[in-house]
Amino acid sequence: MPSILETYEALHSGSRALAARAATVFPSGVVHDTRAFEPFPIYVDHALGPRKWDVDGNEYVDFIGGHGALLLGHNRPEVIAAVHSALDRGTHFGSGHVLEVEWGQQIIDMVPSIERVRFTASGTEATMMALRLARAYTGRERVIKLEEHFHGWHDIVVGRIGPDEARPHSAGVPAAFYDSLTIVPPNDVGALEQALKARDVAAVIVEPTGAHWGRIPISEAYLHEMRRLTRETGALMIMDEVITGFRMAPGGAQQKYGITPDLTSLAKIVAGGLPGGCVGGREEIVNFLELRENDADWNIERRVSHQGTFNANPVSAAAGIAALKIIAEQDDCARADATTRSLVRGINDLFKRESVPGSAWGASSMWHMNLGYDAPRPSDVEWEAAEPPKGIAPALHRSFRQSLYNHGVDLMVLGGMVSSSHGEREVADTIAAIGAAVGDLRAEGLLG
Repeated sequence: MPSILETYEALHSGSRALAARAATVFPSGVVHDTRAFEPFPIYVDHALGPRKWDVDGNEYVDFIGGHGALLLGHNRPEVIAAVHSALDRGTHFGSGHVLEVEWGQQIIDMVPSIERVRFTASGTEATMMALRLARAYTGRERVIKLEEHFHGWHDIVVGRIGPDEARPHSAGVPAAFYDSLTIVPPNDVGALEQALKARDVAAVIVEPTGAHWGRIPISEAYLHEMRRLTRETGALMIMDEVITGFRMAPGGAQQKYGITPDLTSLAKIVAGGLPGGCVGGREEIVNFLELRENDADWNIERRVSHQGTFNANPVSAAAGIAALKIIAEQDDCARADATTRSLVRGINDLFKRESVPGSAWGASSMWHMNLGYDAPRPSDVEWEAAEPPKGIAPALHRSFRQSLYNHGVDLMVLGGMVSSSHGEREVADTIAAIGAAVGDLRAEGLLG
């Protein structure tokens, strides 16, 4: 009987050939760190709804979902039609256009805390601008982030994960950037209160569901305490909704949790699956970007400058408007959430029935798994935030992912994003694939 690896290689000869070519073009053969995979990644030819097909013709239930950008699934007809219409009019005007105004107004109408908005080309740029605005508005420099929380790859927030050492997590970043960065453990109100005590903090930035879109959850109560403490100490609260925005609710995590941050960073879904992002928030803060006539001191010394070749690109704007209108007017968020709950419960039932060491959990339409140790099992869907999950052995992770590819499922790490196009068939196919992969792992002695 062929091994997991032998089966993977036999099913993916076209991807193997492309990976060999890519290795001569890109460092490690990839254009995004998380797309690296051993012995080589798959290469996709096309996608539709909740599924995609690789260059070898293999079909997958897709849980990467454009790295979280595709709440509506691949190729939603209304979004594609809007993109085609925009392309017919031009891809880049280098000037203001009708769609940017409509797009910005749609965001303001949907997100509770946003009074003004500024477009960027990505989520990384959005968090970078949010932090710059916070420093300009408060006149302070220090920033607080939480352990493991990801806010893009720019210098300001690429800190090591531990609270005891704020220093670069990447080569090429000056250590001096971290003189004004404090990293605190999640769910520890006392640690956050202590870090804010000196009243020198410009902002606290947070992933509202916890690190890595909820893989290491934080409690809703902690977020409310963060909001209280930042208000009391004059720091701004930045909710990084690059992933959760328009997914957890039409108004994002802040609508679901009833929390009003000072600034919000958005990307992914906001642009309908195309490149784009924005920062929005209180008018008095975002207006630090405004140019004032006959006020040289403001324009040169005090305002926040901002350029960007692809800010509010008309094609991205068209996709964003179409997607956001669907989310505002239909039940796509709720349907994706319901499918996720069904999937998570099904995986936990499978693990219990087959005595598999591990568990699954989720937040909204984002879900995760642990595998290879006796993890606490959530009584329902959401993980108790006081029980941080452990990691998974790299060899087990690699073989598990290879086996899932062999059985037609593509995950993002150990879990993924569910779209409104996923349904009962995708849930059943995924649970069956996980069950088959567990059997493969046990046959090779990789799982107890």
